[in-house]
Amino acid sequence: MTVPPPSGDTSDPADVAARLTAFVRALRTHGLRIGPAETVDAAAVLAVLGLAEREQVRAGLAAALLRTDGQRGVFDAAFDLFFPLGVGDPEAVRRASALQAADPADGADATAPGAPAPVDLAGPDQDPAAQREDLRARLVAALAADDRAALAGLAGEAVAAFGRYGGAGAAGRPGSDGWSAYQTLGRLAPETLLARVLAALRAGAGAGGPDPTAPDLADHVLPDEIRRRIQGFRAMVATEARRRAAELRGTERLAERAVAPSPDRIDFLTAGRDQLAELRRTVHPLARKLATRLAARRRRAARGRIDLRRTLRRSLSTGGVPLRPAHRLRRPARPELVLLCDVSGSVAGFSDFTLLLVQAMRDQFSKVRVFAFVNRTAEVTDLLTRGDGDPAALARRILTEAKVMGHHGNSDYGSALGEFAERHLDAVGPRTAVLILGDARNNYRDPHLPALRLIAARARQVHWLNPEQPSLWGTGDSAAPDYAQVVPMHCCRNARRLGEFVARLLPV
Repeated sequence: MTVPPPSGDTSDPADVAARLTAFVRALRTHGLRIGPAETVDAAAVLAVLGLAEREQVRAGLAAALLRTDGQRGVFDAAFDLFFPLGVGDPEAVRRASALQAADPADGADATAPGAPAPVDLAGPDQDPAAQREDLRARLVAALAADDRAALAGLAGEAVAAFGRYGGAGAAGRPGSDGWSAYQTLGRLAPETLLARVLAALRAGAGAGGPDPTAPDLADHVLPDEIRRRIQGFRAMVATEARRRAAELRGTERLAERAVAPSPDRIDFLTAGRDQLAELRRTVHPLARKLATRLAARRRRAARGRIDLRRTLRRSLSTGGVPLRPAHRLRRPARPELVLLCDVSGSVAGFSDFTLLLVQAMRDQFSKVRVFAFVNRTAEVTDLLTRGDGDPAALARRILTEAKVMGHHGNSDYGSALGEFAERHLDAVGPRTAVLILGDARNNYRDPHLPALRLIAARARQVHWLNPEQPSLWGTGDSAAPDYAQVVPMHCCRNARRLGEFVARLLPV
């Protein structure tokens, strides 16, 4: 591929400034809080470092623009789009195209002695199966050697060979062509090369002499290390496909749509397994941040109304002039919290994360009781506080150890609310804040609004947290509008909104 100008001196300063501002604008669309001061610092970084060392530029811009570790994934993906390693086709692809255009007699001399033979990536005469096997064989060697430069080159070749869709055969429709990492990885299937890479590594280790301890160590360490390298290669393929698509459709447009959001902005209802695992890892940092903000708010609000009696007593030492007014100190009582959570499959990720967040912040409440339901209600407080089990298995433990389902496995909010009002209403008192977690999709059953009204009448406050966007409330089997007439309903689609709501709920 064509390499960008090697230093800031050979590039147009106006183009660099426009690229930087577009980069910052793309980061802001993904929720990163970057102001003018940070943008000026980033411009100073580019002025000092230039563009010759790309990884130094990446590290410098990250230091100037980022404030938390969770933002790094969004930053790296956007950086690869706005400051790519090169433009156009990779070097191996262009070399292969040049050989195709040359005569057979000339093509024999086109490659320098000792240079790796390029693969005919687009030749019509080459068997696609042979082409795929050649790429896989070279990928095995690169993975075994952990050669990142070779892996990056192979990622470019793989996308060029297998990633294109649409194009000239798409009847000339605009926007119908592009590059697909999914299609490339599906054809190349790098995850099936684990055994071959292991064999190559063991063969190389065997050539250096026998080691009686190596086989046992290799059996435990090597597979995980190879999976890590394969995952890195998959990320390289995704980066290359995004780079080519950005050249085709525009960098800013692709940065808005193709860059994955930061963990705190991932929708609970659309998060995959890996994204939910990443969300769970953010629970304790989020809880510490909320606790720190709460402590600061309490310090600022420690002074209450003026205490007239103490102020007059102090004024005796200053001739009756109240130079030092005394205030009544505010002593906010920690509220009691009751959680009523839908743990059915449709909202399990949302409930799981909220339970873990409340568990991490339980010191901010005087008492926490948790009830779970699908169509029956059971208290699961002990499951959250007992031991240090795997957080990812929390919902599974609740489903297997608590009686949250009756004769069917579908959500029934009316039945669950009625059972809570009948059997567990003593958990609600005048100091209790009740949070109901769920999407309010009742499968066309009776919503049992009198039970919710009874709970709201006994509690200090009741809030319903719904992970669905408001435009979907009331569609299909959703009873959200009915419940919203009784208690306030809030949209909490991601961890950021949930954290903001929990912070507002706590007293100051």
